[in-house]
Amino acid sequence: MRALGIDYGDRRIGLAVSDVSATLARPLRVVAPGGSLPERAAAVAGEVAAVAAEPDGLAVVVLGVPRALNGAAHRQTERVLAFADALRTVTGVPLVLQDERLTSVEAETRLAVRERDWRKRKARLDAAAAAVILQDYLDRAAGKHASHPAGGPGAGEEA
Repeated sequence: MRALGIDYGDRRIGLAVSDVSATLARPLRVVAPGGSLPERAAAVAGEVAAVAAEPDGLAVVVLGVPRALNGAAHRQTERVLAFADALRTVTGVPLVLQDERLTSVEAETRLAVRERDWRKRKARLDAAAAAVILQDYLDRAAGKHASHPAGGPGAGEEA
């Protein structure tokens, strides 16, 4: 089953999806729902439902949580956590939180290799950042499974 990554922002929300083996993440799209927090959560829940309804299904939603470089929470961290709470109330798909420090920088660097025009990069940046967040989660989950055989300590733990 697949995973869906989310890079939540005040203006735009980037979405990414994994392949069915939960090995590789790719940018999906950017949505700009606007409105109140419950309206934004409902719009993203609609995106979650659409991906879940596809033949390959959806096992988990991974939401990037921003933090300062030292790991401390800041104002945007609080907004994302409030969004996570709102999203949990309108979707039945499990939601996990993933540290997103420096993911936008990494996404911008990756996009700059292929696209020199910053305007075109900016339009795709949020989905690319969601893909970086999701790939970090997938890599970490794969590492847990590789270091803990099925049924052993740590097997199947959620992030």
